Amino acid sequence: EVQLQASGGGLVQAGGSLRLSCAASGFTVENYSIGWFRQKPGKGKEGVGSISTQDGSTDYKNSVKGRFTISSDKAKNMVYLQMDNLEPEDTALYYCAGSPSLWVDYSADFLWTYWGQGTQVTVSS
Repeated sequence: EVQLQASGGGLVQAGGSLRLSCAASGFTVENYSIGWFRQKPGKGKEGVGSISTQDGSTDYKNSVKGRFTISSDKAKNMVYLQMDNLEPEDTALYYCAGSPSLWVDYSADFLWTYWGQGTQVTVSS
């Protein structure tokens, strides 16, 4: 059974950092694309970025470029979202998602097949 579990959220002050983890089971991340999404209260899911773990290529939403970094650890079957210089606008429930396609548009949540439960990130001003 394919499962994804995001963790690592918490409360941080503006300018701080958090690293979210996405633990995969039932499949090998090396053969998947993994995306990160967030959902703010009253809003739909918003793509933050994605990684094609086979070659390590990444893509990011403009507002997080230079602040967020997605990486993978194939040996641990994990994907990470390093978030630096956090802003109050980054406050949201963060999810990871997976697709067996080698490359998937992170901005289109309907293209992603598997979803994990979210982890809350709250950035105080």
